Amino acid sequence: MKVIRVVAAVIKAANEQGEPMIFATQRGYGDLKGGWEFPGGKIEEGETPKEALKREIMEELDTEIKVGKLIDTIEYDYPAFHLSMDCFWCEIVKGELVLKEHEAARWLTREQLGEVEWLPADVTLIEKVGDEMIQHS
Repeated sequence: MKVIRVVAAVIKAANEQGEPMIFATQRGYGDLKGGWEFPGGKIEEGETPKEALKREIMEELDTEIKVGKLIDTIEYDYPAFHLSMDCFWCEIVKGELVLKEHEAARWLTREQLGEVEWLPADVTLIEKVGDEMIQHS
């Protein structure tokens, strides 16, 4: 089975009430169009995962990010390929999160994490992200 290595950014911020929020995007193309995910993309040859993530977020969202610690590496079998996804905590350095490739985006508090239909690989990360959001609130 073909293995696709990708990186995903769990971009965090706080709302006016000081509650932690994360940024989710709705996929605008491909077989998984319409599903919600953490933004990111494929690691190009010669790139580190962190370099790939910075480049992908700049390309997809016109935003510069600071890549923090690795949350987890998700291994997931889709019907046509195996996905290996390094997921990192990230923060916005500068930019406005302009949607270039996605249909929609939302900032979600911990209570709102279940309000969107996450792609199967991203579902496995939601519990960890939610637990971590509790610790930081």
